[in-house]
Amino acid sequence: MLSLLFNTAFSPNAALLGAVLAFFVTLFALKCKFAFLPRDHGRALAVDGEKSRGKLRGVGLVMAVCYVLMSLVFVPVGAESLIFCGVLLLEMLSGYLDDASKTPWSDYRKGLIDLVLSALFMAAYVSFNPCRVSFFHLEFSLPPVLYALLGTALIWLSINVTNCSDGVDGLCASQGAVILLAFPLLFWEALGEYSLYSLMLWGTVLAYLYYNCSPSSMLMGDAGSRMLGFFFAVLAMKSGHPFAFLPLCAVMILDGGSGLVKIFLKRFFKISVLKNTLTPLHDHLRKNKGWSDPQVVTRYALVQAVLCLLLYALLK
Repeated sequence: MLSLLFNTAFSPNAALLGAVLAFFVTLFALKCKFAFLPRDHGRALAVDGEKSRGKLRGVGLVMAVCYVLMSLVFVPVGAESLIFCGVLLLEMLSGYLDDASKTPWSDYRKGLIDLVLSALFMAAYVSFNPCRVSFFHLEFSLPPVLYALLGTALIWLSINVTNCSDGVDGLCASQGAVILLAFPLLFWEALGEYSLYSLMLWGTVLAYLYYNCSPSSMLMGDAGSRMLGFFFAVLAMKSGHPFAFLPLCAVMILDGGSGLVKIFLKRFFKISVLKNTLTPLHDHLRKNKGWSDPQVVTRYALVQAVLCLLLYALLK
C-alpha cells in the first residue's frame, strides 16, 4: 500500500501523487482503444448527434477500472471504501451495458437501476457516517432513515443530471474536473480520504479530456457520466455540506436538470414547459443561439469555476 508512505491517508503529497499517477495510467489505458468497446450509433434527437457515429463509446469502463485500481493502492482498504468502490463500479457497469446494447435501455429501466443502487449505498452510508448537515453556520442532525431517503434522492438526481449534460465534446469532463477540484479545496479536512478519492478521479477525468476535447476520438458514455454523477453526490454528503451540491454543480444542474423537469412534467402531468427551448440547454445554445462547441464548454466551465469561488468566499 503506497498510502503507508504518508502520515495520513489524505495528505497533500498522497493526493498529488495519486492524481498524477491516475492521469498517466488512464492516459495510457485509453490510448490502447480496446477492441471490445462499442461504437457510437449517433443520436437522432441530439444536435449534431451524427458527428459521434463510429467513435469509441463506453470508455467510462476503462476510466472506472483505472480509478478503482489506483484507489485501492493509495487509500487504506476498509469496509466503507470497498462498498464505495463496489457501488461505483456497479453504477458504471449499468451505464456500460446500456452503451453496448444494440437497443438503448428505457428511461424507466435505467432510472430504477439508479434508484436501487443509490438506496443500497445509502443504507450502508448511514452505518459508517454521522447524519449531520451543515448549512453555512447552521448545523443539525437528521434521523438516519430520513437522511438515507434524502441521500438516495440526491444521488439519483446527480446521476441523471450528469448523464443528461454529457452531449458535447469535453463538456461533461470539463465540468467534472472543476467540481472534482472544488470539493477538496473547499472541504479538505471534512472529506478526509475522499479528498484523495476526488483528486485521483480528477486526474482520471483529465486524461479522458485529453482524448475527448473537440473534435473527440472517444466518448465515456453512460458508463462514465453515471459514475461521475454518483461520485458528485457522495462528495457533497461526505463534506457534511450536502447543500453545497447546488452551487458546486449548478451549471450541470441547470443544463441537464431542465430536460429532466421538462420530460417529467410532460410524461406524468401532461404539462408542457420550455416549449421553445431545446433541452439539455447546451443543445438550445448551439442550435438557436449559435454557440460553437468550444464556446459552450469554455463558458460553462468559467461560470462553474466562478460559482465555486463565490462559495469559497462565503464559507471562508
